[in-house]
Amino acid sequence: MKLFNVYPLFDITPIKAKDVFVYDENNTKYLDLYGGHAVISIGHSHPEYVKSISKQVGKLGFYSNSVQNPLQIELAKQLTEFSNCKKHHLFLCNSGAEANENALKLASFETGKKKVIAFNNSFHGRTSAAVAATDNKKIVAPINAQQDVEFLELGDIGAVEKSLKKEDVCAVIIEFIQGVGGLDECTTEFYKKLSALCEKHNALLIADEVQSGFGRTGDFFAFQKHDITPHIISIAKGMGNGFPVGGILINHTIKASYGLLGTTFGGNHLACAASLSVLKVLKGENLLKNAKEISEYFIEEAKSIPQIKTLKGRGLMLGLEFDFPIAELRKTLINKHHIFTGSAKNPNLLRILPPLTIQEEHIDMFFEALKQELS
Repeated sequence: MKLFNVYPLFDITPIKAKDVFVYDENNTKYLDLYGGHAVISIGHSHPEYVKSISKQVGKLGFYSNSVQNPLQIELAKQLTEFSNCKKHHLFLCNSGAEANENALKLASFETGKKKVIAFNNSFHGRTSAAVAATDNKKIVAPINAQQDVEFLELGDIGAVEKSLKKEDVCAVIIEFIQGVGGLDECTTEFYKKLSALCEKHNALLIADEVQSGFGRTGDFFAFQKHDITPHIISIAKGMGNGFPVGGILINHTIKASYGLLGTTFGGNHLACAASLSVLKVLKGENLLKNAKEISEYFIEEAKSIPQIKTLKGRGLMLGLEFDFPIAELRKTLINKHHIFTGSAKNPNLLRILPPLTIQEEHIDMFFEALKQELS
């Protein structure tokens, strides 16, 4: 049996990794500035992470959500401390797409409405409603397209207000910093008005923090910069440092009932152990502060390269925009300089999403390679 060929693959076979480096079968060492789509938050094979998962699997790896799981309760408690979302409840699932799917479903249940507002260049996942709210027609099948989604220009608060006035919108879903779309973000004024309009028109504001959450922007969540609190917050990626885990934080005004949401594997013992270890390391190694400090260093270094037209993003969720497509540059960085970077919907944008443990010396390695190729 062959694999279903949906991924264009680089000719690299990683077999081990440590902190910010990945090693292939020839023991070639690669600097990881992409973190496997922003998944690696506390570094590859972090000792605390390995210890936590190993210890848990030796006791109990999985049982269903039909029994008590104190690890879920502890995770909810610690997430409250990090996020300051004291009036939210936690529902655990397995991935970012599933998190957004449940967020949209819950918004429709809560409001009794079905229309969704999303934004141009958004990416929310590849499942039913999540992919319908993703601005990429190539991955939206006819069965998904029956969802009622309106795409608006990011920042156009007038268009949002006009749509919400029809009173048929259950949710507005937004990445406070767009990921795949190209690192665009809007102003605090826009986000505050958006939040107020959702309240006024009985639509739930869903913050998609799948890529930006768990400290990647230097804040625990990207929305925290803007002094608002969304009704639902979706999380995944860096939450498990590579272990499949996701979830949504749900405002306490949205009432739960048995069977409203459900999952077989979501919130299993191993997933909770993985996420708890991530939070422990984030706090113990002060990685949110490191994300901000390394970001400042990165931005200063970027100023020395005139070919960089725009630097987008915050923290360690960054994009370098050039006036040419970066596909060949990215291949050269991987094959010649052994540095992983990311691409975006914007063909001229190089995405930088390293582990939050990265240091200045690693940034220097990247810019030395970049200068060599652009000179």
